[in-house]
Amino acid sequence: MARTIHDRVKQETFEHPRQEALINLLVTSGHYRQILNDICRQFDITHDQYNVHRILKGVHPEGHPRNEIIERMIERTPDVTRLLDRLARKDLVCRTKSEVDLRLSIAKITEKGIELLEQIDPEINSASRKFVKGVSEADLKQFSEFCNDMLANVTD
Repeated sequence: MARTIHDRVKQETFEHPRQEALINLLVTSGHYRQILNDICRQFDITHDQYNVHRILKGVHPEGHPRNEIIERMIERTPDVTRLLDRLARKDLVCRTKSEVDLRLSIAKITEKGIELLEQIDPEINSASRKFVKGVSEADLKQFSEFCNDMLANVTD
């Protein structure tokens, strides 16, 4: 039998459906995040580093300055400079000066970074398919709409 949020947090009732829904979202997100972290660890990177690779691959061969990377990250990390330093030391990204504003450093994914994504993406895709197995496409779209509605209520 599938575990429910009630089983997971060992709580039969919640004060309000809002509390149950948000706790469920956090627990589910945490579980999926752990799966992603485990996959990334096999490739000697963190999930945040994978996220930066995904962002930079999307604009390849161009790149992004640090502030644009921060804006696009799934979880905003204040220490993107060190994250980029670690990726540069592994030759997964390179940084160049902006031609428009010499104060800006532009991070770009390297060929080695693209090769890493080609290795890791099938694992990530397989995990995501397995994670939502049995959930209809219509339910997934509705879930995304619910999340968008909730996110729209949050101010940065």
